[in-house]
Amino acid sequence: MTIRVELPAHLRNLARVGQEVSVDVGGRATMGAVIDALEASYPMLVGTIRDQSTRQRRPYLRFYACEQDLSHEPPETLLPDAVITGKEPFLVIGAMSGG
Repeated sequence: MTIRVELPAHLRNLARVGQEVSVDVGGRATMGAVIDALEASYPMLVGTIRDQSTRQRRPYLRFYACEQDLSHEPPETLLPDAVITGKEPFLVIGAMSGG
């Protein structure tokens, strides 16, 4: 199945892509499978979205789908049906901090 993914500007620049990319996910459409497919399609993104050794999400990135923050969900979490059917994208958002 093909999943639409929107990336933040700094990752789009690194991968040299537009705001949205499509990745093919085999098997179950989980957050982890989408990130695996994204890294396979765009090797320059390996280590930028999640740590290579722990496979944990990088602190200043967040994951959203269908207006739900999925950032703290485990990688095996299934994506919402609207993302699986292509109606909605899976969002990787660059977080901000400061005061």
